[in-house]
Amino acid sequence: MLRSILVIALGGAIGSVCRYLLQVGVHKIAPITFPLGTLIVNVLGCFIIGLLYGMAVKMPQFSIQWRLFLITGICGGFTTFSSFSYEGISLIMERNYFYFFMYLGGSVLLGLLATWVGLILVK
Repeated sequence: MLRSILVIALGGAIGSVCRYLLQVGVHKIAPITFPLGTLIVNVLGCFIIGLLYGMAVKMPQFSIQWRLFLITGICGGFTTFSSFSYEGISLIMERNYFYFFMYLGGSVLLGLLATWVGLILVK
């Protein structure tokens, strides 16, 4: 159990740093009020989870420790649906309804599509 927790913690730290760096990079390229960095992170994270899940199903040698490190740890630290919720509510509170619906639709629909494409690519 302790080993699993440490594996997840290490992956989570790596994923969180990657999320931060990507969001900072996107904001430098496109300094807009729309949370584009979070949208990109969520879609990319969903795609990667789809790929990894497909690999785990297809390859029995994909150990539980690797699943915990890559999926629960790195992808869990990388994807930002808690930030998604916060930023969505912030857009509503700012009465920026157009960006809210664009953000909501883009995150959910593109995230589901990216997960599906990742899964299909492994099959």
